[in-house]
Amino acid sequence: MTPEETIQHTAEYVRSAFARDSSGHDWWHIARVWQMALRLCQQEGADSFTVQMAALLHDLDDWKLVHSAASPHAMDDHRPVRAEAWMRSINIAPATMEHVCEIISGLSFKGALVETPMRTLEGQIVQDADRLDAIGAIGIARAFAYGGHKGRLLYDPACPPQMHASFEAYQASNSATINHFYEKLLLLKDRMNTPTAKRIAAQRHAYMEQFLQQFLREWQSGDFD
Repeated sequence: MTPEETIQHTAEYVRSAFARDSSGHDWWHIARVWQMALRLCQQEGADSFTVQMAALLHDLDDWKLVHSAASPHAMDDHRPVRAEAWMRSINIAPATMEHVCEIISGLSFKGALVETPMRTLEGQIVQDADRLDAIGAIGIARAFAYGGHKGRLLYDPACPPQMHASFEAYQASNSATINHFYEKLLLLKDRMNTPTAKRIAAQRHAYMEQFLQQFLREWQSGDFD
């Protein structure tokens, strides 16, 4: 297959795998990350094939999804085994496969006090694209979709946000969805890697701040100026 055919074949596989997702990590999330990663790739300059493969495969082994999807596979020592198996099945070059696996393994947010640096420009681009889809209007919608999927409260004033110091603490958290904004989403603007992503994130971050101000006004009193 040509690189273009490989990308399209992979997109079809991923679309089928996520067709029934209702957690906010559905095919359309992946498609947006894919397209944003392409946009950033064009702006910043990077290997397009690696970026596209990592963007398309980035959620196959996500720890938040593998159990709910009843997958027999899991992240083995942080290695994305499903993504790797797919790439082996379509004969991706070993060096490219290793690079894509490295990107996917290090992509996710792991706690407010946990650093998640990306070694390569391709990794930085895919990480930025994924994080951009977690903020702004769509990010808000996805946060509540995931909260509902996990049975979480909208908000509990008695339980303040926690700045998790380890990945294990972040994984174990089951706090209200509004807390998630303070524990993760509002932190992402300052963790973007590329100049293009930083510009996009600034506007989306401001929109989330406005939403939270309105949400808390309505929750507390219902009074409007």
